[in-house]
Amino acid sequence: MNKLLIATRNQGKLKEISQFLSDLPIKTLSLSDMGIEDEFEEKGKTYKENSRNKAIFYAKKSAIAAIADDGGIEITALGGGPGVKSRRWIGKNSTDEKIIDHMKKLSLKISDNKREAFFKTVISFALPNGQVWSSYGQVKGIIAKKPHLKLLKGYPYRSFFYLPKIRKYYHENDLTADEQKLYNHRYKAIQKLKPIITRELIIRI
Repeated sequence: MNKLLIATRNQGKLKEISQFLSDLPIKTLSLSDMGIEDEFEEKGKTYKENSRNKAIFYAKKSAIAAIADDGGIEITALGGGPGVKSRRWIGKNSTDEKIIDHMKKLSLKISDNKREAFFKTVISFALPNGQVWSSYGQVKGIIAKKPHLKLLKGYPYRSFFYLPKIRKYYHENDLTADEQKLYNHRYKAIQKLKPIITRELIIRI
């Protein structure tokens, strides 16, 4: 069975991406599984640039195919921010808890007509030879005034991201399997990449 490295240390992303790829006959591995301690520094100005460079970096480092993503939340009231700086918005060493505390204050200041927000991601699939493919996914919602009572580890912004159409937070414990397919931005992006992953890792065995 061919192997695919999921290049992230975010346990939430690792779990989610592994789950979305579980229907393919491949073995997914983490950076820890591969014994890789090297850190990729995200210096790009766009999700796509960071995603592609990260996937290529870890594919070459591991000598197996790798998948990586970069994304963020874009809030209308902040002019589309924090965007690519979402994880480092509060500082380089920000934690889920620090982001939640900051969002609690911010959410009360946003006017009702500017609560629109988007989760966006670019996911890239790379081979050790440097070939790389990317796909995009997004979901639209609003910033709630109060956070979901339970924090999703690795996903602090989801505690404030509300989906008006189904009257639910963007929270895996609340969404059904069908709702995940409709609203999960990472799921949407991975679905677009699956034919390429299948072609490169399965058909070419």
